[in-house]
Amino acid sequence: MARYLPIMLDCEGQPCVVIGGGVVAERKVSGLLEAGAAVKVISPSLTDPLDSLAEKGLLIWMDRTYAPGDLRGAFLVYAATNDRAVNEEVARESRQLGIHVNVASHAEAGNFITPGVVRRGRLTVAVSTSGAGPLAATKIKNVLEKALDAAYEPYLDFVHAMRTRIKEKEPSAEVRGRLLRKLGALDVLNEMSMGTFIAWSPEDMDAWIAQQRVE
Repeated sequence: MARYLPIMLDCEGQPCVVIGGGVVAERKVSGLLEAGAAVKVISPSLTDPLDSLAEKGLLIWMDRTYAPGDLRGAFLVYAATNDRAVNEEVARESRQLGIHVNVASHAEAGNFITPGVVRRGRLTVAVSTSGAGPLAATKIKNVLEKALDAAYEPYLDFVHAMRTRIKEKEPSAEVRGRLLRKLGALDVLNEMSMGTFIAWSPEDMDAWIAQQRVE
């Protein structure tokens, strides 16, 4: 069984190449665009959704089959055609160029996989079954989507705002650590889930910091 290192990769503005224009490529492109990547798709045909993205200028489409040299300068590569031999050729060139590649037809030919993802604003949860299959990953993802309700998005925005405020207002690392631990103990997430939370103003935040600083 392959053992993968889970990481969160910053793809903002990075050139990423997807070889293939079918429904699998569609999923890969969707994830890349969500991460802010600069996407190029190389394929003689596209699904309607991919064609629409190309028309809107959200990706670059090269209307032809893959050719050696297409991967130069890429940050990431996805081999997502329905031709195993082409995918293997893409993987081979990627390895020669030192570029990380995902191979849709058989993951073992590449060196990274794309997990199922659940997003709630700042929260990102990735699900991988290490080859057990996409159906199993989807089932687990559905469980997580139900467990992680919509309250997590405003909750993490609140925690981020408070953490930033504490760092701005408190010069002592020791006191900051104590305040952050107290922040983590607040029952804000439950209040947000129940709809009883009242948003804090900057003044409310400062008052809480001042009060907790002396306790």
